[in-house]
Amino acid sequence: MSMLSVHWEWLLAILGMGLATYATRLSGLLLMRGIEVKGRMKAALDALPPSVLMAVITPTVLMTGRAESLAAIITAIAAIMRLPLLATMVIGIGSVWLLKILLG
Repeated sequence: MSMLSVHWEWLLAILGMGLATYATRLSGLLLMRGIEVKGRMKAALDALPPSVLMAVITPTVLMTGRAESLAAIITAIAAIMRLPLLATMVIGIGSVWLLKILLG
């Protein structure tokens, strides 16, 4: 199998996940379009991205090595500092990569 061959199952899975993600975002926008977000609701919605990120990385922290655990702590600090979600994710991925190189 050459490097340029296409795994159709993978491609369909990726496209399906992209479609599901887009549909979820679109439905949220449509459901919330008539609602004014302020006060406690705004605070709750602002806290959601770091909470979801921590829920995703916690199993990795508990089941892997030192590099992943340290990277999770770094990522948590980035999330607590309220950095944008994309920046927090880049910090997390970059710190795992760098720590794996440094710690072996």
